[in-house]
Amino acid sequence: MNPLACLLLLAGTAAIPADLPAFQRDVSPAVLAVRPCDAKHWRQIEPAVQHLALQHADRLAALDPDARTAAIAKMADFIDRVRTAARGRPVLGSGRHVIGLLDPDKGLGPREVTTIAEAYGGTTQVFKKDEDGETLESVADAFLAAVRDAVAATPPATVVVLGHGMPTEIQSYHIRFERVADALIDGAARHGDGKQVDLGDLVLVCDDCFSADFTINLLGCIEARCHDRGLALVALPVCIAGTNRDRYGLADFGAQFVPHFWKDVVELYYVRRPRPKAVALHHFFENVDNMMYGYGRVPIMQGTTITGWNLVEPALVQDPVVFVPLTDEELAELRTILGLDADAPRPRWLDIG
Repeated sequence: MNPLACLLLLAGTAAIPADLPAFQRDVSPAVLAVRPCDAKHWRQIEPAVQHLALQHADRLAALDPDARTAAIAKMADFIDRVRTAARGRPVLGSGRHVIGLLDPDKGLGPREVTTIAEAYGGTTQVFKKDEDGETLESVADAFLAAVRDAVAATPPATVVVLGHGMPTEIQSYHIRFERVADALIDGAARHGDGKQVDLGDLVLVCDDCFSADFTINLLGCIEARCHDRGLALVALPVCIAGTNRDRYGLADFGAQFVPHFWKDVVELYYVRRPRPKAVALHHFFENVDNMMYGYGRVPIMQGTTITGWNLVEPALVQDPVVFVPLTDEELAELRTILGLDADAPRPRWLDIG
């Protein structure tokens, strides 16, 4: 790296702190001064705003402080507009096929997926190594084949993975992100002339350690594989990660192994009444996110009102994140906000908090 690039990188890091508490202290107050926002909503999008700013820290560092603040405020506006556009996208509902992959060694059972999916009129297919003669490899192969077939079929699909994970693989079955990307692309390429990949109707939910990191690797791989194979990428899937970047997924261990994120989904949208007619994306990035915020934090109360939160156990914080595909129009708008050339490379996905 040349000296000028080094200086820009260092300046960008200083302008946009990589540490969220530092971003909250040094950047957010100025942004909120020019773009007031409800405190609860801001805490839901603030990490997404920080990560988008970090992706373009070098460009932001070249701006004076007021212009930098205005640019970050525009990023927050953009994230909110994409959230609004995506909020109604279905995750569980009538006619939706739900594929589950469950950790083989713990007390998770198929009902963790079938009960809630079928309550909303969906069909289910669950994979878990718990029978004689099955191997981790055979279950992994069967799961990937089901994902490939579901993408190739007409009905929309949701894939739910519950277990152990690493940034590069579904650890429970040693399924690397490249294998998932290939299964998705191969399934989508069965449509039409086989030259387009449209995964816009697919939702992938991962409740395992480092699921945001896995998701980012997966989405990047889909883009790269499509390019290498000469395929037109129409849309990436919607991805819901139970844990944010560099985060472990936590679970309750007892008679059953119950991941915190999926436990909260079941509590909110199966146990509690009344149930919505369908579970949409906003139920995750609003309600589930709000419930998950209590892990590792305690509320500051003023009477019966929560006025803030104190961090008491950082290791328990998961802070789920939702990734959505961007349309060509949204990509063009984002490039304009960032001051990028019209053909500048940009991931076709956005973290919306």
